[in-house]
Amino acid sequence: MVLKLKKVRPGAVLPGRATPGSAAVDLRAVCGDEGVHLEPLGRAVIPTGIAIELPGPETVALVFARSGLAVREGLALSNGVGVIDSDYRGEICVGLVNLSDKPYTVQNGERIAQLAVMPVLIPQMLEVEQLGETQRGQGGFGSTGKQ
Repeated sequence: MVLKLKKVRPGAVLPGRATPGSAAVDLRAVCGDEGVHLEPLGRAVIPTGIAIELPGPETVALVFARSGLAVREGLALSNGVGVIDSDYRGEICVGLVNLSDKPYTVQNGERIAQLAVMPVLIPQMLEVEQLGETQRGQGGFGSTGKQ
């Protein structure tokens, strides 16, 4: 599989894996020398300077938070997980939210998110009157107990 990458801003850094065992590549901020300041609970859209071309409609690119930034600094993705469809050719931008009680400045070139390419299953949609029975049934949040 080949993922085509294009730099769309000066200073953009092509994504890469941090280690041979990394499942995703790191996306870096392209935000100038001043960076982007996030107050507590503040949100911003951070450009990466990268556009991609996925191999086809059987693949999707998903943008995930970096665990270190989330745990240490309280930075999370504002949309939970970013979905990049196979036909999107624009710049990948990352929505960040500062969930901490301290301001944080995203620095130019800082690793801000992870990009993983995954297969997509495209099911046929079939409306039915009933769904199959399971042991869990309609049990939702917390229905399987606390462990």
